[in-house]
This record gives sequence, structure tokens and C-alpha cells, in this order.
Amino acid sequence: MTAQIDSSACPTPLWLPNCHVQTMYGALAARYHRISFVRERVDTPDGDFIDFDWVGPGLFPEKTAGNVVSHEDPGLSNTAARRWMQEADWACLPNAPETPALILFHGLEGSSKSHYAQAIAQHFRARGWIVVIAHFRGCSGYVNRMARAYYSGDSDDVGFMFDTVFARVPQASWHAAGVSMGGNAMLKYLGEQHGTAARLAACAAVSVPLDLVAGGNSLSDTIMGRYFYSRYFLKSIKRKVFEKAKRFPGTIDTYKLGGVRTIREFDDMYTAPMHGYKNALDYWTRASSKPWLKELTLPTLVLNARNDPFVPEPSLPGTSDCSDTVLLHQPAEGGHAGFITGSFPGHIGWLPARMARYFETGL
Repeated sequence: MTAQIDSSACPTPLWLPNCHVQTMYGALAARYHRISFVRERVDTPDGDFIDFDWVGPGLFPEKTAGNVVSHEDPGLSNTAARRWMQEADWACLPNAPETPALILFHGLEGSSKSHYAQAIAQHFRARGWIVVIAHFRGCSGYVNRMARAYYSGDSDDVGFMFDTVFARVPQASWHAAGVSMGGNAMLKYLGEQHGTAARLAACAAVSVPLDLVAGGNSLSDTIMGRYFYSRYFLKSIKRKVFEKAKRFPGTIDTYKLGGVRTIREFDDMYTAPMHGYKNALDYWTRASSKPWLKELTLPTLVLNARNDPFVPEPSLPGTSDCSDTVLLHQPAEGGHAGFITGSFPGHIGWLPARMARYFETGL
């Protein structure tokens, strides 16, 4: 048996005529229901922390154990979390074997505030699911404690995130989803760790740059990649790293950082050496999830629009690149994590509905 491929369309409206408009409109203007979370902070074994944003039946961001939240923590004001998790809250969440649950790994510089995270969380929460957004280090609205940050092949942190949520709600029927960079890290880890994969009912990966070399080159060398998308991401990334340089003198070359203009240059001077790689090419090659698709043992939806400006179409996997548990859905349109449908002004409801269909039917 081989992997299956689905080329059915995402019905993108005519008023979004190309990949860049579809991508940018999805991120900046598409409609979706806003949702708030309850936040849990968990210390990592190396002395840092990871923030998890939870929502689910019986868990209410506006109150804890029957008491209305009278004021918000000012530190949460720029996040999608309403309050911090209390010990009594865990008893409010269902923990029966039939309870469906979803852990979501966000993309580069994403968070629970991201449009796709909000849309996915709202869709599944409204249908009785427990949903938790696992934040990579430094992405939750709080500065992480170490000079290191996060990267696309961080299997140790992905494993820690899985172990944490499994321990919190051990009887639930767990599913996983990852978008863009987070999807790459998730797929790589699940290809490596069959024990964790066995604890999941299914997973879905959305707009993932499975071949990081191809994706990194696209973001660094094309006109839109270099002068628009790279600038967009680097604005917040560089700000965070400059702040790290102040806290950890001598660990980061701020002169080189100031001259960084592309994702390749940033990964060459910071991401790769900070996380154990020789350079950007070494990092992109070794951290790519595409070689691990053949090792996947659980039902997996891999959804990539063929016009994704971050993911060149020739780099997309074919059926021979995957195990027979994988369904490749590659619609012609959708952009990067866009997938806008409907009459103007459009919405992003197609994406979570597509994920839910796969989790329910395998199709």
C-alpha cells in the first residue's frame, strides 16, 4: 500500500486571485470567532518554561471554580489567555476515554492569538473537544529565560509538550495538529518517536515547509520572500534576540544581527549555532520533516496548497515519499495557512472543518 493523495479544491473566492493575497488576507483580514484561553506554565528540565493555553468543556476563561475573575493579570493583556490555570480547574475538564482532545503547534512567531489557532480552537471547542495551544519558547507573549529560543526541529521540546498534555488529561482521545513551522517539528518528532505516535488517534499538518531547504531558499531569495515575508517575520524575531543579547552579553553578535535581512542570514548567525547546527543549510537539512514521512505510523493528514508562497510546489511530497498512513491533500489554491472561502469578506472556516472531517472519517 502507498499513501493517498487528494487534489480536491479549497473553494477560494475569485476576489483573492493569487497566493500572496490569499496568504496576507488570511493573516490580516479574514473573519473568525475570537476565543479566550486559560494558561498553564510548566518549567522545562533545563530551567526554562513553556506556556500552554487550554480551553474545553467545563473550563471557563472568565471564572475559576465558580468564582468570576475580577481582574486580569496585566502580563496576559497582550495574549489570548484570560487567566492562569488553578489546581481546581483540572477537575472541571472531562477525562473520559471518549473525550476528544487536540494539541496544536503554532507556526513561526505564532501563538494562540494567530488567526489559524483561533479558528481551529473555536471550531473544535464548540464541538466538545479539549484544545490546548502549546507555545514554543518566547512565543507566548513572555520572554523565555535562556539565550536559546525555538527552532523547527526541536524534538525535545515537542516531546515535552506531548508528555505534559498527556499527563494532564490521560484518558482523552488525543489528536495533534501543527501549522507551518510547528507542523514540521511535530511531523519530525512523530516520525522519530513511534511511542508517542501510538498515543494519538490521528494528526494533521497544515502548510508545512516539509523541505526546509526549499522553503528557506524561497523566503530568502524570491522578491516577495526577501522583501516582504522575511521582513515581516524578522521584525519580531530580531527584537527578541536583541533583548536576549542584553541579558546574555557575549553570546550573540549584535553587529551581525543588525545586518540580517533574510531568514537564511538569521538562521546562519543565530538559530543554527545556538541550537547545535553548523549553519543554516545544515539546520534546514537535518531539521526537515520530509524524510520522516515514511516513518509515520499514525493516520496523518498533510495539507499543502500547491500555490503556497513559502513552500515551492516541486518540494511537496508525493505518495512514494510517505508511509501508507498518510493522506496528502494538495489543493491548487489556498496560499500559506490561508484557505479563505465564502463571499466577501470571507472566512477561514474551511481549514478546521477539513481537519475535523479527517479526524472523524480518515478522508
